[in-house]
Amino acid sequence: MRRSRPEKRIITPDLRYNSLQVETVIHHVLKRGKKSTAIRLVYQTMDLLGERSGKEPLEVFEAALTKASPRMEVRPRRVGGATYQVPMDVTPERRLALAIRWILTAARSRKGSSFSENLAAELLDAYNETGAAIRKRDETHKMAEANRAFSHYRS
Repeated sequence: MRRSRPEKRIITPDLRYNSLQVETVIHHVLKRGKKSTAIRLVYQTMDLLGERSGKEPLEVFEAALTKASPRMEVRPRRVGGATYQVPMDVTPERRLALAIRWILTAARSRKGSSFSENLAAELLDAYNETGAAIRKRDETHKMAEANRAFSHYRS
């Protein structure tokens, strides 16, 4: 068990859209320290979002993240020798992190075209409430609903 929580790191908004969420996605796309590549991929994705949706790309991006983020999830809780899956509310920071993780995982698992095209397609799917990230969110909600009987074990 930890003695204290680590302090939150302050991240600066990205340069083009001045958005913390875009910068967070850039940090999650980042592999092997290649930040310029991650920035290029995310900005290409945003350009594709603007072309394909006909709307402001940041608007579509933020709506997709909001729609893909879960409200409830189950956490294991040990009570008297038995482990129960207890449904709990998700904090806003974790909501964003889970939504980004699910969208990126779904985009990476798509085959055929470049990563930026796959990410744009997955974000559009999330915006239209279809796709793998939305399916994952719905599974999480179903699990929480199925285990609602154990909600009195919340701490």
